[in-house]
Amino acid sequence: MRFIRSLLFMLYLIVYTVPYAIACFIAFPFMRADKRYWMAAGWCKSTIVVLRYLIGIRYTIEGMENLPNGPAVLLSKHQSAWETVAFPALMPRPLCYVFKRELLFVPFFGWALGLLKMVHIDRKQGRDAFTSVTRQGRARMDEGAWVIMFPEGTRTRVGSQGKYKTGGARFAVATGAPVVPIAHNAGHVWPRNSFIKYPGIVTVSVGKPIDTAGLTPEEVNERVEIWIEAEMRRIDPHAYAASNAQPGEAGAAGAGR
Repeated sequence: MRFIRSLLFMLYLIVYTVPYAIACFIAFPFMRADKRYWMAAGWCKSTIVVLRYLIGIRYTIEGMENLPNGPAVLLSKHQSAWETVAFPALMPRPLCYVFKRELLFVPFFGWALGLLKMVHIDRKQGRDAFTSVTRQGRARMDEGAWVIMFPEGTRTRVGSQGKYKTGGARFAVATGAPVVPIAHNAGHVWPRNSFIKYPGIVTVSVGKPIDTAGLTPEEVNERVEIWIEAEMRRIDPHAYAASNAQPGEAGAAGAGR
């Protein structure tokens, strides 16, 4: 049954995404940038509704009151594709993802990204790449968006911990924006590199903003890592207990809870 539901969800993505993207391409030239974003986010909202009723994936959010009324850099745990889809639908402000420039050439998905005001990295620029990211990100925050990054870079297994890279913290320090750490356990319902999706409740926990003034990127990154990993053990204790609370050993234990 899980295979069939997951297959139906894949068919939904194929059948729904292409015409939705085409509609965006037609409408975007006649819309302001903020309207473009919310139209694109409509796809995300539709998808989490489909995930709820087709797969049985629900969610609960803690700490929404911690989101600031101003510029911010969101640094989130990265376990799944779920958070990439869900966050634009759940957050009250436009989110500006930082992504590799190569994604712009992916049919439909990348083309839609190109019409939105996101931040792209051209690694061919070498040392100038970070300067470009800072410039783009500051402009997006001035327009009212929040920049979001995943400090672990790639998706991690449930109960594990990746290396926290300092790129997000460097960006926050360079722009003077506070950092908002986010923990979640979406890997249980949508494991990384998994076709099968599982029913369950995703807990998203939003931490209090970390003021970056007077801190080095390393100090900011350390505070983010400490908060997120401690919070992961609070909201998902069984995943870490499976490996005696040693990150990197629990694997995907607990999937489908």
